Amino acid sequence: MASLVASTATDDKGVELDGVLRAKLLEIGIVNGMDVYEWDPSTYKYISVKYDATTVTEARALNKERLQAEDGLRVDSSIPVIVFVGCLEEQKGSYILIATIPEFVGENVQIIVLVCFNLQVVSILSHGTVHDLIVAEKKNCSSGHEKEEDGGIAKFNVPLAHMMFAEADFIIVPSRFEPCGLIQLQGMRYGVIPICSSTGGLVDTVEEGVTGFHMGSFNVESETVDPADVTAVASTVTRALKQYDTPGVP
Repeated sequence: MASLVASTATDDKGVELDGVLRAKLLEIGIVNGMDVYEWDPSTYKYISVKYDATTVTEARALNKERLQAEDGLRVDSSIPVIVFVGCLEEQKGSYILIATIPEFVGENVQIIVLVCFNLQVVSILSHGTVHDLIVAEKKNCSSGHEKEEDGGIAKFNVPLAHMMFAEADFIIVPSRFEPCGLIQLQGMRYGVIPICSSTGGLVDTVEEGVTGFHMGSFNVESETVDPADVTAVASTVTRALKQYDTPGVP
């Protein structure tokens, strides 16, 4: 967590305590941890084909085909699948993600977004036409409950996240800022390769070219999407896709 610790001693992240933090700063930090017994693809009950390190390749291909079929996508395990799992809010880079997805329309890739919705953000993204979207506000992302609103149902729960991780090839984490994050750790536990921004604990837990791909840090000052951030996401995703199915990479 050295990256987050160091950032808290800067003018923009120190919240007026940066001077004290700089004087007392120790280059240490505690990385988030996950329950490795709950997040275990060899035992989790909702995974169609369970697997471990010896069966991961074959099992994940079968799981991917199940995901593609359920989501109405072309069923082909050779097509790379990228997922975003999280809340649709500014901190998580939702604006950047939405702006980048059109860059890959028509490409040989499938992108699946599993979110809990913040209607204010959705309204902004859709220029106020919320009723043109099938959305529902989820106040508690982890509850697993469903709430009907605006003609749609949002379903975000932990079992769905487990299944997505067991089926996808990449998880995209475009956070504008992130103290540490768990999603990248959970994804890697299931064999999903993170494509993440270079902020906070993402820097400490994902190693470029070894366990994942880094997009660089994003503009946290702008109130709109910075085109440079979209370019960074698109170019890194393209780089990851070029490495897809390449033995030993990352």
